[in-house]
Amino acid sequence: MSELPLAGITVVSLEQAVAAPYATRQLADLGARVVKVERPDAGDFARGYDTTVHGQSSYFVWLNRSKESITLDLKAPEGRELLRELLDGADVFVQNLGPGAASRMGLGPDELASSHPSLIVCDISGYGADGPWRDRKAYDLLVQAEAGLLSVTGSPEDVAKAGISVADIAAGSFAFSGIMTSLYTRATTGKARPVAVSLFEALTEWMGSPAYYTRYGGSSPKRTGARHATIAPYGPFVAGDGRSVLLAIQNQREWSRLCLDVLHRPELVDDARFATNPDRVAHRDELEPIITEAVKGCTADELAASLDDASIANARMNTMDGLWEHPVLAGRDRWREVATPAGPISALLPPASLGGVEARMGPVPGLGEHTDSVLTGLLGRSPEEVARLRAASVV
Repeated sequence: MSELPLAGITVVSLEQAVAAPYATRQLADLGARVVKVERPDAGDFARGYDTTVHGQSSYFVWLNRSKESITLDLKAPEGRELLRELLDGADVFVQNLGPGAASRMGLGPDELASSHPSLIVCDISGYGADGPWRDRKAYDLLVQAEAGLLSVTGSPEDVAKAGISVADIAAGSFAFSGIMTSLYTRATTGKARPVAVSLFEALTEWMGSPAYYTRYGGSSPKRTGARHATIAPYGPFVAGDGRSVLLAIQNQREWSRLCLDVLHRPELVDDARFATNPDRVAHRDELEPIITEAVKGCTADELAASLDDASIANARMNTMDGLWEHPVLAGRDRWREVATPAGPISALLPPASLGGVEARMGPVPGLGEHTDSVLTGLLGRSPEEVARLRAASVV
């Protein structure tokens, strides 16, 4: 097995919640040493989001494996000095503190560019480090609202948030790719370029299709529940046994196969109401009852098999319990065991697989678990000095 690609890279992160921890966990998966700096009292507040995983937060165990946790009181001068010493030996510094907090401590990209010219600084903010909303607090659901996601998600009667923290995950993903790009740039040119990502702009990028559809089409996509807003038929249909199967028609060839081989309604192929995808979307309320009537004589399994035979994409309506037992994850050996302070848990390998490389799946750290080892091993402090710092509540 090859050495992990980011072995030898040290990341120091002032992180909390989801966006920055997601970015740095991906770096840790690839072998980077990630030193997570937390507050001495409670640490990353995501530790307290829930207690569902052996008494630990589901968010935290997902986002923080393979990291080292140290505690520092950054309000204390000695705490800030220790952080700067950590940055002296780091390759990457990531922070997603509240608006302006890093700059007030002298840890903004401009300040660090002069004192640490080889350090890649990644700032994750809500609405950007400058601009009219630079001081505005941003949380995932609020950003979903501002980016227009809520306007196109849900039923015609009610808006609905995405069931996961999409703004945070989008920002963390872009931060990860930006850091990787900057590491490459530094390796090839010697220049360490700062990375900046905002939750709002990350999610706005993901909103590209409905944004263009609205800007140039003249109207916003309608909220259509589990159906696709601009493609039809594409969504769930209830079979005769009461279970739902989602089917997705992507082109005219598939539409013809659906009519002929699955619905057994050949006359629909040339029906002017359904001739093209825009026609089918415009006449969705007429089309969907026809499909529902045609499939009510078969079970969900029979409908799925018929769709498979016709080479039409389909899926069952899975649950979280079903996801854990999904045959694809089991058949592809995607699960690994990861240690946590309260006991082992199952964890998925990262989605991007590198040939010949097994991702690191290290333990989830307890709060401040590595404070002593980092301060003595990385910064050369004596055990007595660490004890003094702890007594003074600096660590």
